[in-house]
Amino acid sequence: MNILEVIKTQMAESARVKQRMLEDDAIVEKVEDIAGVMVDAYRSGNKTIWAGNGGSAADAQHMAGELVNKFTFDRPALAALSLSTDTSIITAIGNDYGFDRLFARQIEAQGRAGDVFIGISTSGKSQNLVEALAACKAKGITSVAIVGADPCPMDDYDYVIHVPSHSTPRIQECQTLIGHVLCYLVEQALFGA
Repeated sequence: MNILEVIKTQMAESARVKQRMLEDDAIVEKVEDIAGVMVDAYRSGNKTIWAGNGGSAADAQHMAGELVNKFTFDRPALAALSLSTDTSIITAIGNDYGFDRLFARQIEAQGRAGDVFIGISTSGKSQNLVEALAACKAKGITSVAIVGADPCPMDDYDYVIHVPSHSTPRIQECQTLIGHVLCYLVEQALFGA
């Protein structure tokens, strides 16, 4: 095995998926629409709620942190939270209601009309994220899903971005890119010169 060739192949595959997203006007326009919804939410005093499982849980925590702290420059904090971080809440809900209710229960408690919920899932089939949609609809929360290429139960969300790949690492890399672009657009719209 030629390690240098493996490294180059992995990097090239990542670049190809990102290039396909760049060339897909529907994806680019959806990112713009979602950023606009987030900006409107913040201007109305609302927040962004992020959630995911496994690596996507880490991405949800990462993006919430970018909004609460800062992304590219110092500015006032923005209200954002990740539903994957509080082990006491997660284990209580998992124990009493089951893992499938993990995010829906937290949305019932913490969400309010006008918020934006962003579910991150490589498969789009995570039942706890699918069930979060019902909680969002009941509370008037706009729902966003960032998923892989395949049709999935999360296609019922208000906004769905399908990353054009079936490879989990490539999908995750693009989910991070989309999250960063959203953070950048929100920050610029609210606080940029």
